[in-house]
Amino acid sequence: MEVNHLSEGIRVAILGATGAVGTELIQLLEERAFPVSQLKLLASPRSAGKTISFRGEALTIEAVSAEAFQDVDLVLASAGGSTSKAWAQTIVDAGAVLVDNSSAFRMDETVPLIVPEINPQAAAQHQGIIANPNCTTILMGLAIFPLHQIQPIQRLIVATYQSASGAGAQAMAEVKAQARAILNEETPPTDAFPYPLAFNVFPHNSPLTEQGYCQEEMKMVKETRKIFDAPELRISATCIRVPVLRAHSEAINLEFAEPFPVGKAKEVLSQAPGVEVREDWENNYFPMPNEATGKDEVFVGRIRQDISHPCGLELWLSGDQIRKGAALNAVQIAELLVKDQLLPTTEKAVSV
Repeated sequence: MEVNHLSEGIRVAILGATGAVGTELIQLLEERAFPVSQLKLLASPRSAGKTISFRGEALTIEAVSAEAFQDVDLVLASAGGSTSKAWAQTIVDAGAVLVDNSSAFRMDETVPLIVPEINPQAAAQHQGIIANPNCTTILMGLAIFPLHQIQPIQRLIVATYQSASGAGAQAMAEVKAQARAILNEETPPTDAFPYPLAFNVFPHNSPLTEQGYCQEEMKMVKETRKIFDAPELRISATCIRVPVLRAHSEAINLEFAEPFPVGKAKEVLSQAPGVEVREDWENNYFPMPNEATGKDEVFVGRIRQDISHPCGLELWLSGDQIRKGAALNAVQIAELLVKDQLLPTTEKAVSV
């Protein structure tokens, strides 16, 4: 008789398997017991032949090619926008679903942009591609959407404090090298970043728009509107690089039409999926990136009334950019596709 192979597990390919997010994807698929029946690790030719462990087995990395996407159900991509654009049609034509971590398809009207805790229903609209939002957008969305559901946000202002991990493994290594060089009174290297990040801060170095906002800031504006289905939501963002290795932080100011009691906000966020409220006002203890590193939850704290506006709230968060800000969100999208049976089921049926 004819049955679908998906009952035996999902055939997964990771595009960009050797990067910081790709490595985390592999770990998360194992940690969360994702139903993988076959895992292909794809990267550039220079990484081909190396091995990475998965479930106690050494898997050999392959150079990406059209043939590599044959007999695959799901592709988790984190190799940059140009790579995703180059291979997207090949992946879709092969009958697989692409969950893409780059910015290549986020604002495409035909591509769902998903944070599973916020808009899981959008997954059903996919036409072979689903986009993973920007890391800062994901972390912010988890912290403010539960409040937005109670009282729609009228305006939000956010300042981000973004770690080196947002620029990848090379950037993280560079900050360490910069710190050593500066302490030895040597010239710090600046290959991943335009300026030294160690012992320094600077505005996010993505290209500036005509409005004076950088691309990273506009991602937060446009992506949040799309995910929340709130095209008129007023948002202003300032994104800053800080000398932290991993995990981003954000200071957020929210304005509502009516006052939003602080106690109610804390109660709502304490019950929100993917959020952990961390506050100790007596000891001035609130979320920190070194505690958020390696954690799945977004830590939220310092929730307080905005003294400049009767309908304003202030909050602070820290979250792991590589996990929930990238790899974990992608794996959760994959889990959603499996749960809701949104992966191909007929084109690749096999006879037994």
